[in-house]
Amino acid sequence: MSRFDCVESAPAIEIFALSKAYKEDTNPQKVDLGIGAYRTNEAKPWVLPVVRKAEHEIANDDSLNHEYLSQLGDDLFAQLATKMLLGDNNKAIEDKRAFGVQCLSGTGALRVGADFLRRNAGFKTVYVSDPSWPNHKLLFNHAGFESVRTYRYWDAANRQLDFDGLIEDLRNAPEDSVIVLHACAHNPTGIDPTVDQWKAIADVIEEKKLFPFFDCAYQGFASGDLDKDANSVRYFVDRGFEILCAQSFAKNFGLYNERIGNLTVVLKNTTPIVNSKAQITLLIRGNYSNPPVHGSRIVAKVLNDPQLYQEWRECIKSMAGRIQDMRNQLRQNIEKLGTSGKWSHITDQIGMFSYTGLNKQQIQHLVDNYHIYLPKDGRISLSGINTQNVEYVAKAINDAVNQFP
Repeated sequence: MSRFDCVESAPAIEIFALSKAYKEDTNPQKVDLGIGAYRTNEAKPWVLPVVRKAEHEIANDDSLNHEYLSQLGDDLFAQLATKMLLGDNNKAIEDKRAFGVQCLSGTGALRVGADFLRRNAGFKTVYVSDPSWPNHKLLFNHAGFESVRTYRYWDAANRQLDFDGLIEDLRNAPEDSVIVLHACAHNPTGIDPTVDQWKAIADVIEEKKLFPFFDCAYQGFASGDLDKDANSVRYFVDRGFEILCAQSFAKNFGLYNERIGNLTVVLKNTTPIVNSKAQITLLIRGNYSNPPVHGSRIVAKVLNDPQLYQEWRECIKSMAGRIQDMRNQLRQNIEKLGTSGKWSHITDQIGMFSYTGLNKQQIQHLVDNYHIYLPKDGRISLSGINTQNVEYVAKAINDAVNQFP
């Protein structure tokens, strides 16, 4: 008998199981539409040239060492990341009531923020969108929130934002609930609120005394414009909200396995900052002690060097542009085949992902008969589509829709 015979089984994490099945498939026409990472038109991972330059400079800098960072991480990186999110000359930064904490990518920033809100600020209830990135529910549950609830987001019948349902659910949320908001390129639907809808969301959050916690995983990667992709966060801050925002540099820098992220904290005034930093320090110390330095050095070097910074902005514009081009081509090819249904949502959405609206039978048909791998909710990664396979994917979707209307 083992002391661990009592350990229960757990379901496989779908997206990783899907990736494993794709890799093991020997069919030459196989397509991976599940991967949440950028791929080139040749279906290859892309190390950004500006990242290569920064790494080369870091490797040849004899003044650097491998000593521990503090619990709060690389201060220069955190300052630059916070400035990138909130914008130049932001009043919260000028007033010194905004600060950043280096974390283990966006997931780590979400978890540190969730722990802080639960343990030190007394929040008990959190709302995430329905649907949302699956890890949101998991990490808030593990952070000890007593209630993890959802607000409506996806209108399946019309393949658009269920704005009325969203507002109604926020109005019914109890006071002091945390509301997780996707800053841009909503995962998995690819649907973002309009400027007017963001204003209405902010009005309800203010009126009902809710707390906004943004997840910003795709700044610059969504539209190619850093400022446009941060508009939602900046609007809330400009209105005087206290917020947390988890930032990831996995997508927009291509630093997936470096686990580089930032938790931006914006408060009403400077009074709670010392105590807040002290408590976050203890949370991190009791978890992973301190973050790694390589990713933070790359990001800080690029953001702090005008030439490298401009090169990087061109890189994210290129990535966003390729994905948007694939959206257009996929929609055109589907419509050219006369596929039943409305497909404008593919180009109305933004970012890496598209919620296709395909049902489970159609999805299984794609996997079984076309070796096209995608999750059961019908979310596809546009990064997996390229000029060599877009017609094949469109024909497969057309066949699936015809087979299982």
